[in-house]
Amino acid sequence: MKLKYGRKKLEFKIESSKVLDILKAKEKEGLAAPQAAVERALADPTGSAPLAELLTAKKIDDLVIIVNDVTRYTPYHHMLPPLLSIISEAGIKKEQVTFIVATGVHSPHSPEQNKEIFGKKIDSNYNFIYHNCDHNLADLGKLSTGNRLKINKKVAEADFVITTGVILPHYMAGFSGGRKSILPGVAGRESIENNHALMIDVIADPPEISENPISQEMFEAAAKVGVDFILNVVTNSSREIVQVTAGNYRQAWEDGVNTSAEMYHLHLAKKADAAIVSSGGFPRDINIYQAQKALDHAEHAVKKGGTIIWVAECSEGYGEERFEKWMNEAQKPEDNVKRIKEKFLLGGHKAFAISKVAVEKEIILISDLTVEQTDNIFAKKMTSIQQAVDYLEEKYKGDYSVYILPQGSLTVPVVK
Repeated sequence: MKLKYGRKKLEFKIESSKVLDILKAKEKEGLAAPQAAVERALADPTGSAPLAELLTAKKIDDLVIIVNDVTRYTPYHHMLPPLLSIISEAGIKKEQVTFIVATGVHSPHSPEQNKEIFGKKIDSNYNFIYHNCDHNLADLGKLSTGNRLKINKKVAEADFVITTGVILPHYMAGFSGGRKSILPGVAGRESIENNHALMIDVIADPPEISENPISQEMFEAAAKVGVDFILNVVTNSSREIVQVTAGNYRQAWEDGVNTSAEMYHLHLAKKADAAIVSSGGFPRDINIYQAQKALDHAEHAVKKGGTIIWVAECSEGYGEERFEKWMNEAQKPEDNVKRIKEKFLLGGHKAFAISKVAVEKEIILISDLTVEQTDNIFAKKMTSIQQAVDYLEEKYKGDYSVYILPQGSLTVPVVK
């Protein structure tokens, strides 16, 4: 069997009698004409008038399109041409359109990355701004939770706001896309930290999406900003579009969530002794910070005291300074679990997420990290998946059960 590792695949063998199941998404086929599907969704949206009507109904001097950064693959080559065509036909000039890259707390793209993501034509013809969570923010006041909402000033002052994204499972917010373009996408650091602090009570036993406090606060933030229209897609593991949904920021997103859940929520009868999980290759395993989602998903499928073999290249190392600092400073995983409860800080939340798994389960990591870097995140480094499988045989004396998760960042085991 082969699992994705960066831009390549790693091969291993395991006795089929040990494998309870290979947890793959219940794939839907990609649309034969995805760009035409985008055009239809914009013309016949959910819970909204067609985009063309909305654009001509009000005076728009400053239109903002919020787009994902490099860490969240989104098929913009299909999504943006129809969107920009309608905007142009509505009489809105290119100089009046600004793309805001929803970096949240991430770093901006390199010029080469921006061209690769959005295409040379769009990159050279439109103005792109990378959101900075510490600068140029507008204070929109407090949300009902008490969290003060600070938002990218350009977004807050725009005459018309369109958000774009992809709807996939998210270990903390339930699903990505929709309201996440605002909070955390273009929000201030403190606003993001206060929102993500709710993960402490959510991550161990994820609630239904309708009851997820992180998602609920994100919706309130989107409403406060006044998102005028969304364009989201659901993709399969081959990154093909299986559904396009557009329109109202809540109704259109919920339509896509239903499809995403059908594909990626996998109901299991019981937990296994072990799991072998790939974060899904590049860019999902570009660094530990991003690859962590797969570890969290695998954790739900493994018994307390079990073993997780985690396959993630992490060519860019840890991926975030505070996360690395917390790991450097912790002597044992319990230190980070305690620390996050004393004061929630972004970056630290990833240290907590990995550490809370390490408290109860043994983590074996196959990655480009050194032995020291691997030990530092409370994992055991091995050089191949086969070495780790052989270790399982020895550890359990041949008597164990295992789930294999080839698409670990996407597939969510649900054990009732």
